[in-house]
Amino acid sequence: MSEASPVRLRLLVARRVQVAAYFALIGAVLFLAAGRLDWPDAWVYLVAHFLLAAAAQAWLIRQDPELVEERGRWGANTKPWDRWIVSANLVLTLGLLVVIGLDAGRFKWSFVPWPVRVAALLGFLPGFGLPILASRANTYLASTVRIQDERRQTVVSAGPYAAICHPMYAGMVLFDLCLPVLLGSWWGLVVSSVMIGLLVVRTALEDRTLRSELPGYADYARGVRFRLIPGIW
Repeated sequence: MSEASPVRLRLLVARRVQVAAYFALIGAVLFLAAGRLDWPDAWVYLVAHFLLAAAAQAWLIRQDPELVEERGRWGANTKPWDRWIVSANLVLTLGLLVVIGLDAGRFKWSFVPWPVRVAALLGFLPGFGLPILASRANTYLASTVRIQDERRQTVVSAGPYAAICHPMYAGMVLFDLCLPVLLGSWWGLVVSSVMIGLLVVRTALEDRTLRSELPGYADYARGVRFRLIPGIW
């Protein structure tokens, strides 16, 4: 067994526990808001997303364990404004799940036709896949906004970064838009719109930070002009 194997095994176990706890929380909030457990759509979503997330996590640990370690902690020099944004996003995420549970699971305020839900599923897939591609291309993809001087952070322009500056955030926008529709809740889009607005603010602030503090980023951003949506912004 190589020296790296125990580290990867420890990471795998720790992240599997983390992923399981995360989805247990999501499920608890959804089903408590719905007031019932017999909600097939929610079960299918939770199981499918959990399996995809666990597989992606295991793959990333094999590919780049240092990135997994980085994403599992808050760096000491995380920008103060990003701590507030991350905390607000967590609260909004829980709020989104509550609204979806109340709407689609309990009171049936919304009716989302199946073709629209299928379209949301098709949008959900790149919403999940873009962050994976970004993680594969960018070993500095931290969970909070900070300059990783201790890792000698450099500009990344490969993979999805050749098209947009913030592919992970683009995936999160798709995820926030598609999740409530996929589960059958129009009202969830109200919360999603707030989350997306907050994400746009975070993108702009991170972009400003990188331009001023990461050597070479300003030149990269002049070549790759779009932050989230190619041809738009």
